[in-house]
Amino acid sequence: MKKTIITMLIALVAMVASAETYNYLKFTKTDNSTVTYSVEGLKLTYDNINVTITNAEGTATLPLAQVLNMEFTNDPGTTPSVLIGDVNRDGEVTIGDVTALADYMLGENAVDIDLAAADVNSDNDITIGDVTALIDMLLNSNK
Repeated sequence: MKKTIITMLIALVAMVASAETYNYLKFTKTDNSTVTYSVEGLKLTYDNINVTITNAEGTATLPLAQVLNMEFTNDPGTTPSVLIGDVNRDGEVTIGDVTALADYMLGENAVDIDLAAADVNSDNDITIGDVTALIDMLLNSNK
């Protein structure tokens, strides 16, 4: 596992160095779908289960187990759309998203979290303020 992590770090450093001539970073997932992110302000971080992509447009997280390939490109492809509040990526904002966000903040079940959708108050930080904003969103949508 340590060798894999070191290899990925070297590859990421090489890719970031190469990013100067490309405008987008494309991920091909194991289901053969792709997502593309602008390299403007690009920062990649990862832990044992996720790669987190931060750029000028926001932050997204992909489970490493779902990443088949990463490459820099000049093809914008399709950028993923984000439904603010849809933390668990099920296509709707419900109490399940509050639970998913709380689990994430407690360090549980972080694999299926959409960090861009979880930043409900748009302050570029996932905090209890996002949980409160998400609850307010749900309460106000039922009026």
